[in-house]
Amino acid sequence: MESALGKDMRERSDADKKKEEKIIRRELSSVLTSGTLVDGGMLQDDMATYCAAIKETERDGRPCFGIAFVDTATAQFHLVDFADDADMTRFETFVAQTRPGELLLEKSSISSKALRILKNNTAPTTIWNYLKPDKEFLTAEKARMKIDGEGYFDKEVEDSMDAWPVALREAKEKDLTFSALGALIWYLSTLKIERELVTAGNFAWYDPIRKASSLVLDGQSLINLEIFANTFDGSTDGTLFTMLNRCITPFGKRMLRQWVCHPLADAKKINQRLDAVDALNADSTIMDRFTASLSRLPDLERLISRIHAGRCKAQDFVKVIEGFEQIEYTMSLLGSFGHGEGVLGQLISAMPDLAGALSHWKDAFDRSKAKDDGLFIPQPGIEEEFDESQERIDGIEKGLQRLLNKARKDLGSSAIKFTDNGKEIYQLEVPIKVKGTIPKTWKQVSATKSVKRWYFPELEGLVQDLKEAQETHGQVVKAMSGRFFARFDEDYATWLAAVKIISQLDCLISLAKASTAMGTPACRPEFIEDDQARSVLEFAELRHPCIETTTNFIPNDISLGGNDAAVTLLTGANAAGKSTVLRMTCIAVILAQIGCHVPAETARMTPVDRIMSRLGAHDNIFAGQSTFMVELSETKKILQEATPRSLVILDELGRGTSSYDGVAVAQAVLHHVATHVGSLGYFATHYHSLATEFASHPEVSPKRMAVRVDDDIRDVTFLYKLEDGVAEGSYGMHCAAMCGIPDKIIRRAEEAAQSWEHTGRIKESVEKAKESHWLPLGVLSDLSWMLKDSPPEEACVSAGSLEVLRKAIAAL
Repeated sequence: MESALGKDMRERSDADKKKEEKIIRRELSSVLTSGTLVDGGMLQDDMATYCAAIKETERDGRPCFGIAFVDTATAQFHLVDFADDADMTRFETFVAQTRPGELLLEKSSISSKALRILKNNTAPTTIWNYLKPDKEFLTAEKARMKIDGEGYFDKEVEDSMDAWPVALREAKEKDLTFSALGALIWYLSTLKIERELVTAGNFAWYDPIRKASSLVLDGQSLINLEIFANTFDGSTDGTLFTMLNRCITPFGKRMLRQWVCHPLADAKKINQRLDAVDALNADSTIMDRFTASLSRLPDLERLISRIHAGRCKAQDFVKVIEGFEQIEYTMSLLGSFGHGEGVLGQLISAMPDLAGALSHWKDAFDRSKAKDDGLFIPQPGIEEEFDESQERIDGIEKGLQRLLNKARKDLGSSAIKFTDNGKEIYQLEVPIKVKGTIPKTWKQVSATKSVKRWYFPELEGLVQDLKEAQETHGQVVKAMSGRFFARFDEDYATWLAAVKIISQLDCLISLAKASTAMGTPACRPEFIEDDQARSVLEFAELRHPCIETTTNFIPNDISLGGNDAAVTLLTGANAAGKSTVLRMTCIAVILAQIGCHVPAETARMTPVDRIMSRLGAHDNIFAGQSTFMVELSETKKILQEATPRSLVILDELGRGTSSYDGVAVAQAVLHHVATHVGSLGYFATHYHSLATEFASHPEVSPKRMAVRVDDDIRDVTFLYKLEDGVAEGSYGMHCAAMCGIPDKIIRRAEEAAQSWEHTGRIKESVEKAKESHWLPLGVLSDLSWMLKDSPPEEACVSAGSLEVLRKAIAAL
């Protein structure tokens, strides 16, 4: 905003101004929303807060999405473009990973299913904005024209698009994504922050499901496994991320979240990261120096974005300079480690030359003044315009001092002094007791019982000159701040590269600390790098890392695949620990593939390409889905996406419907996963008849949770130990008694249960008697599948059919 004095000076410098322009200039500088905050003082969390524009359409019956989202605090834009399945798995995963704080949607163009996913996976505080098509939610063509016309990336090139960031050039033919980007830029322009963000040029592609390079954790698994939020109260207590997050920098924490969202899938890369973790724990020099030197770093990633935007306080600018100086010093201490092989050596040797970039700022300005007064005072000779402006002020102040000395001499008192009274500065204050004669040209401006204050023409003239000189100096300082920021921004790529390297080192150190904090036993997982090897997961004495630190957790051995069956059929009493075994197996896989040690005596595994989970029975009222519908929807995704390298976790599938329908669905799904998909997995159930059905299946191994039962008092002691065999029952009546259900009701329930069990066994015996030889339904299905799968015109069967036949013969 323009000051009143600045207005007067402007008007005098341009006497031809029209009347309506002779007002103090006030302009809207920015608009604040919770999803687009850029000032670090207003941000309450180190994690990124995203504003996302989402464009949806349908092609060939499939939903397609173009998404552009930005973390305004760091000026990092991400672009997303994908065709999804009917259940919108990728879209749901994107929302679960990013949890946008603000949404930009095109009016009447977003489907009800996408809206339900957004409502179910975002916070109640999320801001929803519906933009008008074409005018606000720009078309791809209008978005291209806007970006080109605004000159965000102007450089001396023939084709302006050649100056665009690489990701932006790659996206220009993707209409959905570019339309979403156009909507995002339009919205940011209404907040007066789009230029400062876009011109930073931080554009990158984002793939919510990186099949080629990472272990896929879809949105449902992130929720079921309590990766970022627990299912009890939605907080971070007891989550995997909380257990892993020991980063000391804010930007390190944000990168670690990305590592957790996308664990590695390549055994070589996993082992390289594990090598780094082991090296850090074996020789704590890097870890100790890094932690001691950089534990108080400010959020450099956000602050360099503020400097690029020209909206940084002098105090924060000093913090940034000193932060990078600390990084440069720390990395110089670690220079000897930069010659080694492996991830650590590569990161240390890849650190850009900060000394050269920092040399300009060593004596560029008075840092103490910047810290204390928030002012940039350059050293003499650095800024000529500043020096000239300061000299003018100094000259006027010397003139004022001469007037003061003359007044003291003329009136014969050294008690005369200058004083400020509000905006009226440099009033000549004369004590009442002074006997000298006041000149007639002096004008009294204020008084107290003991003093009178005066102005006279020469003094008033100098005071006015001083005010104008200070106003001009303020403008010079402001312009100089802009020049400082622009000069700093010339090395933006260097600063950002340094931040990224420190982020990765911080994440590795966090994994090293988490590995040692797991207690004992804990081990480095062994990965089988042979792509042709049979999938295997073997953990000896495995514990849940998020639970065992607070309780006496009972460990268990996990063995899937390899020389054992690929799928474990898990039975046990209610509350016996089945779900915990399922979850801790998944968590152990994620830990291992992030590059962390595992809380087990030994761990041996092939890399998992995807964790697919169906845990818990719940309906989804907002999505219009019953419990059984939710079960089937999640199970369908598993059957479609699972591979022999996947880990499938199914907990009590079929309990959302009648027992007959439930057991039929459970049996069919288990058979398909074990026989035709070949995934590793756990299938927890209370349908004990499944154990009989799959008793001879070579890829299904029955296990149970051990209990100690006292039928006399209906008491169950849970041992939480996994053992071979099938549970004798679910002990529901015992659990009911332990919960205080009246004994009369429990006895009646026992009678009904025994009656149903007796009837079921009679029916089963009759059905078996009708057959000369009883075969499990799964075996019959395998034989049928073999005959159906074999081409009738060929005299041989396919390889897939031979494998099914082998399993059927083994079962017989």
